[in-house]
Amino acid sequence: MPLLDHFHPPVSQIRFWESFHTAWTAALMERLNGEVLPPGYFAQAQVHVGSRVEVDVATFEDDPAAPSVNGGTAVLAAPAYAPPVAVLTMPLVFPDEVEVQVFADRAGPTLVGAIELVSPGNKDRPEARRAFVAKCLSYLSQGVGLAVVDIVTERIANLHNELVRRLDLAGPYLLPDTANLYAVAYRPLRRTGVGDQVDLWPVPLALGGPLPVLPLGLRNAGCVPVDLEATYDDARSRSRL
Repeated sequence: MPLLDHFHPPVSQIRFWESFHTAWTAALMERLNGEVLPPGYFAQAQVHVGSRVEVDVATFEDDPAAPSVNGGTAVLAAPAYAPPVAVLTMPLVFPDEVEVQVFADRAGPTLVGAIELVSPGNKDRPEARRAFVAKCLSYLSQGVGLAVVDIVTERIANLHNELVRRLDLAGPYLLPDTANLYAVAYRPLRRTGVGDQVDLWPVPLALGGPLPVLPLGLRNAGCVPVDLEATYDDARSRSRL
């Protein structure tokens, strides 16, 4: 199926992009777990869009009036600690997360790869774009393989190019300025005699066109194929779109 514009009419009038991106992450997760990842690895979806609020004090305690469990005595939680008033409060952007994370579970879950579906919130302000780029660079600096897929048409920004410029690079590493939609795979490597490098697979996308198969690098475990076209088709079918 061709790539649709999920952020403008007519599609945006009949389906919310958040729902479609959620369906796409589910399709990616299921394909990775069912057909692609080797034994000892698993994928799970993470979707957090919009502000996330954390209660600044949260405690749990047993009710002393409640019956004991297995003959034991209910134990009260320690008193909650209330911090002093903050000296300063600085602004910060917590980026939207629409991603599939891949873990190795041989010695406890260890993140080895991630697929990021860009949201409008990742592109709408300079600070949001910086936060997204910082997250991607954090993954790469830990040796975590990364794929970024941007089909957002209501915000004009190229996050891959911002990542490249953040590293003080330019030239062949940049996508064309006209490439507002794109998919890029990043594989961080440490090569003997060369040093630390990141292999890149950048692919400009176009509405009405196909989606590629990207190689997702897994830390210390080679690459696996991520079929964006097949999973996008699956998400469209799930969404009756």
